[in-house]
Amino acid sequence: MKKILVTGGAGFIGSHLCDELIDLEYKVAVIDNLAAGKKEYINKKAKFYQADICNKKKIEKIFKKENFDYVFHLAAQIDVRISVADPELDNKINILGGLNILENCRKYKVKKIFFSSTGGAIYREGELPADEKSQADPVSPYGIHKLTFEKYLNYYYKVFDLKYIALRLANVYGPRQYKGGEAGVIAIFTDKAVNQETAVIFGDGRQTRDYVYVNDVVNAFKKSLASSYVGELNIATGRETNLLEIIKYIENSLGRKIKYKFGPAKAGEMRRSCLSYKKAEKIFGWKPKVNIKEGIRRTITWAQKK
Repeated sequence: MKKILVTGGAGFIGSHLCDELIDLEYKVAVIDNLAAGKKEYINKKAKFYQADICNKKKIEKIFKKENFDYVFHLAAQIDVRISVADPELDNKINILGGLNILENCRKYKVKKIFFSSTGGAIYREGELPADEKSQADPVSPYGIHKLTFEKYLNYYYKVFDLKYIALRLANVYGPRQYKGGEAGVIAIFTDKAVNQETAVIFGDGRQTRDYVYVNDVVNAFKKSLASSYVGELNIATGRETNLLEIIKYIENSLGRKIKYKFGPAKAGEMRRSCLSYKKAEKIFGWKPKVNIKEGIRRTITWAQKK
């Protein structure tokens, strides 16, 4: 039985990924410091190590003991705003912590590493949807560090033959997402709506993002595992949705109007973001299956139960 490590496996995407890998009968271990993840999200069949990816001694001890075949690296500082306020912290976790995982992958002969990168925070706001050849011009420390780590992955591949796939994710949403960070806008609005609180739209509400449902993202990681491809791939829907549309879909799912107000636009926020998934479709037949209306309905159902 193949052994797989999922860093950040107690988090939003990571916990869903662990569930899928265990259903596929892989032997799964999780490394998570629970700074953002929840222990209750960890699959009971997974082996759990509460550890920080920046802790060199502890991480190497785990790698030496477990002898992993594959690693999915999802542990990260995920909030663009925090990266702007504290770029040194973002660098410590997303670069130095990532390098700690990467170096242990090399040292202990991991066959391939799969990285949760970002699309919206990397590509320049220009011709949309952006594909993998579009200019990378990140305007936040978060985007800079994600792109930098991709370069390290490519370096380890060329020098040490450590194979990798970096999935450049659009704005992921769905059950288990936390109410925070730019990518958590659906989680924020959903939580406010279910609890009949007032949500705030910063700006005019017509700024767009490409929202991809978490199950589709997990499916992309699953397909990556079976692929011989090495490099970067966008995982997205190729569709722009603005915040006013998100409000409408939430109201339709709830069957009632929700409370919201407008606030000042955030300085430096991208107006539009959208990614092409055509390369992923060509490489391993991936394309999104859950549209935004259905995804929000499922997210609302989960939020109501919580």
